[in-house]
Amino acid sequence: MQNNTNGPKQIRPDLIRRDFPLLEGNPVAYLDNAATTQKPSQVLDRMRAFYETENANPLRGLYDLGVRATQAYENARAHVAAFIGAASADQIVFTRNTTESMNLLAYSYGLSHIGPGDEILVSIAEHHSNMLPWRMVAQKTGARLSYLEPDSFGAYSEQELETKIRKGVKLVAVAQVSNVFGRLNPIGEIIRRAHAVGAVVVVDAAQSAPHMRIDVARMDADFLAFSGHKMLAPMGIGVLYGKAELLADMPPFMQGGEMIDSVTKEKVVYSPVPHRFEAGTVSAADAAGLDAALTYLENLGFDAIAQRERELSARAYEQLSRIPHLRLFGSADPTDHHGIFTFVLDQVHPHDVSTILDTEGIAVRAGHHCAQPLMRHLHVFSTTRASLYFYNTEEEVDRLCSTLATVRRRMGFGDE
Repeated sequence: MQNNTNGPKQIRPDLIRRDFPLLEGNPVAYLDNAATTQKPSQVLDRMRAFYETENANPLRGLYDLGVRATQAYENARAHVAAFIGAASADQIVFTRNTTESMNLLAYSYGLSHIGPGDEILVSIAEHHSNMLPWRMVAQKTGARLSYLEPDSFGAYSEQELETKIRKGVKLVAVAQVSNVFGRLNPIGEIIRRAHAVGAVVVVDAAQSAPHMRIDVARMDADFLAFSGHKMLAPMGIGVLYGKAELLADMPPFMQGGEMIDSVTKEKVVYSPVPHRFEAGTVSAADAAGLDAALTYLENLGFDAIAQRERELSARAYEQLSRIPHLRLFGSADPTDHHGIFTFVLDQVHPHDVSTILDTEGIAVRAGHHCAQPLMRHLHVFSTTRASLYFYNTEEEVDRLCSTLATVRRRMGFGDE
């Protein structure tokens, strides 16, 4: 990273990649960042330091190690709150990932606040983790599940929002950025419309939190969730944000240790939010790793991250759009992709595309991307997805595109 006296900081991948042990000196072009990101040494070192110098069961022991472990865990919570603009650290619940956050909401909020005749509105483009929990709630409560449907470019029309976000809708679940289209959805407009009809909004920020500033207060989100592992942090730590009054009115998701104030044979008194939702031994080292990951991203700056991703996205879109027989999904504007490029090659199965790319040391994702209803909406069974992050290079983008241009010939179609 270097300072540009004429503008914001610029990210230099030749320097940045030295922070990532898996990338440094590794010939693989890792282009599956929408699934999970690589981890910098700063995160790995912080986790190692926790286990070597602070390891104890947080929230339990009153001895020095226990106090330090608790402090590390709660420091991470406070950092997350500041990172997303939450008013209080008590609005931050740690989970394992976005999927667990959505299930916590479905069981704790959905089953206790949604009933027969209510409507749950979910985008057809959602990851299964923000769709299946709400289907479960509808089945168990007698509520009706309906769907927001984007156009072929991933955009929601004004008419679609006006027609679907209507009286009777009690909950709207939608991603801020699609994991297939890469498109930034009009979250502010969706929240405004939902609140006007008395609905709460659940925002899946798994694909947005790693790439852009989030301000839950300005957004007016009721609930928001994301995963650490998609933003440089370890696997096993996720975040659920909720408005204080909504969290306070929710029963626990799981029962066990550390989520109670008192237990007798006749009565249980649960801990205040957020601890009532964090039963059992918590992932303190992973939380410390998330704390370090947030610091790393803040030091880079989201302006610099966004600029780097715009440069790579423009290069990728320009080359991908020129490959014969390749169909790109999403916007014709590369800045609308936020580093995610999903495509099909005529007559070639995405698994074959991925395998051929792998032989050239290029890692991409092939399949339905946990979005099967969207695949059917787009009239495909599966696709290939390449997803970029700030540490990727122009050379990796060029390798991806030049190799893709040879796939049909390698499969015996005789053309490139």
